[in-house]
Amino acid sequence: MNCVIRNANINDFEVVARIMRQVQQMHVEWRPDIYKPTENLIPRDIFEKIVAGDTFYVAEADGLVVGILEVVYRHIETPSHVTRDIIFIDSMAVDEAYRGMGIGHLFFDKIKEIKAEKNLDGIELQVNAKNKAAYGMYLKYGFTEKSINMELL
Repeated sequence: MNCVIRNANINDFEVVARIMRQVQQMHVEWRPDIYKPTENLIPRDIFEKIVAGDTFYVAEADGLVVGILEVVYRHIETPSHVTRDIIFIDSMAVDEAYRGMGIGHLFFDKIKEIKAEKNLDGIELQVNAKNKAAYGMYLKYGFTEKSINMELL
């Protein structure tokens, strides 16, 4: 499989929306008390604005979009924190038919490349506690736990 990571464009909208629905469905199955099924996670006009920036990428394998990645740049500067500029992985998902084929690692390589190009201090993400496969992949890639979100219902 020949796979490249490239900037997303408006023509990717339908497949991006489909992959986002797959992820939403996983969240619904894990936590139906919090998440609900929805067909329209991202309106086309919002997607058009997002892809105009340099923060949304797709993995393309043999001409097919098989994964999505959205990043956010964060400047952290507070009296209690060391000033840092990080790249935060806002969304990362691979089409269910292509999971386990190394596409997530290609996304991480892209993120590391961006981090180096922009001279950023770190890479951060948040993972659903029920998403054991993603959590394991992040650990395997070298991520460590920074904080744990908890809730009381």
